[in-house]
Amino acid sequence: MEKYRLWYKRYRGVIDYTQALGLQKKLWEHVVQNDLPGVLLLLEHPPVFTLGRSASRENLLVGEEVLRREGIKVYEVERGGDITYHGPGQIVGYPVINLRFWRKDVHAFLRALEETLILFLRRFQIEGFRYPPHTGVWVNPENPEKIAAIGIAVRGWVTYHGFALNISPNLAHFRYIVPCGIRDKGVTSLECITGNRYSWEERYAMKEWLAEAMGTVLGFDMQEVQEDFEVVLSQGVIL
Repeated sequence: MEKYRLWYKRYRGVIDYTQALGLQKKLWEHVVQNDLPGVLLLLEHPPVFTLGRSASRENLLVGEEVLRREGIKVYEVERGGDITYHGPGQIVGYPVINLRFWRKDVHAFLRALEETLILFLRRFQIEGFRYPPHTGVWVNPENPEKIAAIGIAVRGWVTYHGFALNISPNLAHFRYIVPCGIRDKGVTSLECITGNRYSWEERYAMKEWLAEAMGTVLGFDMQEVQEDFEVVLSQGVIL
């Protein structure tokens, strides 16, 4: 049986959060209008806090002065979940997936994103795990710490927003929030676990491994786009 094709794009450097959100919405429209399987963005952001639909402002622990000093912006968004952090050194994945080409089951899709991240971590001999009822991926069963957060939105059975995997981010920024609204558990990164600092180029390679893992879990044929999706859409190309 032929696999559906899922196009993905790896970005270098950091991408402004609002720019990435706008691109997701354009891609959502493109996927819906052309009845396509979907696309995947893999990128990094400048420092931001995002508050999902169930977020409490009380979980943002610092005021405007600290946010200005640290250069952290705050956005309220339509994904599920509470407050989380994005920043350089963290790989963010935005799967804009038409669930009609997979399974019309949002909970199953969340579990599939977790499985994608767990599969990726095995490359580093790290056993990630689920920690119900919390969505995401955790490490260290004796003292669970979150290494990847997940929060999506779904309209018309097409997903957007996605996951954030801590590779080498500034973990001090997580102290300014109650990550995902969970007060009694810590946050960690691949760097903390392995003791290695991962360069931009190493993280760029990791984005390909994440795409491969997603293809394995979802059963899609992953194909990389070399040009920016903005350029592809402006040319009227149907992905």
